[in-house]
Amino acid sequence: MKTLTKTFSRTLSRTFSCVPYWLMASSMTAMALAPTAQASETSRLNVDAKAHIEVVPDRATLNARLWEETPAIERLAEEEDAALSEARARLETRASELITTLESQGIERDAISAGSLNIYPRQIHNRNEDGSSETLKRTRLERPIEVQLDDIEQVSAILDALISAGVNQLNGVEFDLKDRDAVTDEALVKALEKARHKADLMASTLGAELGKVHRIQETQSPMYQPRMMAVSAELNDAAGSKAPQAEYRPGTIRIDAEVSVEWLLKD
Repeated sequence: MKTLTKTFSRTLSRTFSCVPYWLMASSMTAMALAPTAQASETSRLNVDAKAHIEVVPDRATLNARLWEETPAIERLAEEEDAALSEARARLETRASELITTLESQGIERDAISAGSLNIYPRQIHNRNEDGSSETLKRTRLERPIEVQLDDIEQVSAILDALISAGVNQLNGVEFDLKDRDAVTDEALVKALEKARHKADLMASTLGAELGKVHRIQETQSPMYQPRMMAVSAELNDAAGSKAPQAEYRPGTIRIDAEVSVEWLLKD
């Protein structure tokens, strides 16, 4: 029996002597770490939650345009320059009168923006009585007008003032929010609260207990688009200018948010 034991010991020693040292060390390290890795495995609960809020806008922006056109003239430098100067003078006078009218309605000058001058030339092809044809040129000079209102109750009155001042076109009303950050934060908080509620409900129903939050991800940032309201009224220069047919109630703006939260579960 002793002889057999000695023979097995010598065989085992020769076997390990043939194994490289680095392989033996790696194997022993893996064996030592295996229980630790298994012990670190922790149950987790992942919850996705969506939430939204609807708020009434508290800011409105009105957009309109003023323009003047030159007569249809031939391409003569002197005539063209004179026609452009006259059209621009008329346009600037109308823009100044419009700003004065808006200020008389209680609108601060800083809330009124008269955009830069835009020039749109176009060609007109005419056929004369004798059968000949000629190409004339007509130019439109245009300025956009933007009015920002922090009191949306003024929308109707300011639209009437724009019409009375003779704007050529109303481009609509944009309803927005003064403090966007506060509203988007509210939507995000609501999504996080919903995630917590869902996690509490799921854990208590299954007899588990929530531990610390392991991971938080905002899967959809709170975002929204200002609410647009069309005022499709292109006003004529004649006395029969038509008023816009529109409903001035701003409605509500919806803000959506979405989060993903992962909790560790207590043993």
